[in-house]
Amino acid sequence: MGRSLTIEEGNLSVAWARAFLHLMARSEIAPLTVVIRGFDHGEPLEVAPIRELLDDALGAEAKSLSCHKVANTIFPVSLWNPEADRQQLYRRYRQIMPRVLKDASNRNGVYFQRLIAYGRNAANGDSVNQLEHIIQTWHRGNHRRSALQAAIFDPHRDHTNQRMRGFPCLQQVAFAQQGSDGLTVTGFYATQYIYERAYGNYLGLCRLGRFMAQEMGRQLTQVTCVASPAKRDRTKRSLQKLARDVERILEQLKAGK
Repeated sequence: MGRSLTIEEGNLSVAWARAFLHLMARSEIAPLTVVIRGFDHGEPLEVAPIRELLDDALGAEAKSLSCHKVANTIFPVSLWNPEADRQQLYRRYRQIMPRVLKDASNRNGVYFQRLIAYGRNAANGDSVNQLEHIIQTWHRGNHRRSALQAAIFDPHRDHTNQRMRGFPCLQQVAFAQQGSDGLTVTGFYATQYIYERAYGNYLGLCRLGRFMAQEMGRQLTQVTCVASPAKRDRTKRSLQKLARDVERILEQLKAGK
């Protein structure tokens, strides 16, 4: 297993690009910690050509999801109206949840579903809305770190003897205050696929952080993703062209072009 690595950047695309290029040299890194600190009104700063390159590569594969669609599993941004009461988001998601869970790829669950409907009998309404609990706890004046955590992994459902399960790779999300008005988000992954999932994972955590920061009356200042391990989920040869193109864009950015 590869040595640990920490990447800190003000731009989501650059952070992913650096992580991706490191994993072209090493098939696994454990842990890989990626820290993103660049935001504009809660939106992460990105380099459009890098995301477009990755989406084009993913789009050429029949079963791969775009960065946006991966991010939607963590936070369904298209269902959120920042001007409306947050209960609208919960209602909208609950309305589509049966359809989402009918998809074979979601047979074990979806991240946002577990964030707002955690529990063995979620389909029958016996569940916990962890995000709502955190928001209410915060506004009641309880700011201890252990009160601001949401679980994804559920031992009742996820402790199985399957050799391959797939979900959930994201185990836990933790929120914490930073300074006078900042909010940080940290996601912990038992396994993360750098090519197929990582960019969307970072984007989804940022979108979740934007939502939580707004509802907690703070500003999103940092998103951290810890993966142990992070893996290169394709052969090195199959990713060489993408790696060259990504490296070229990084060099252009460094040169100020």
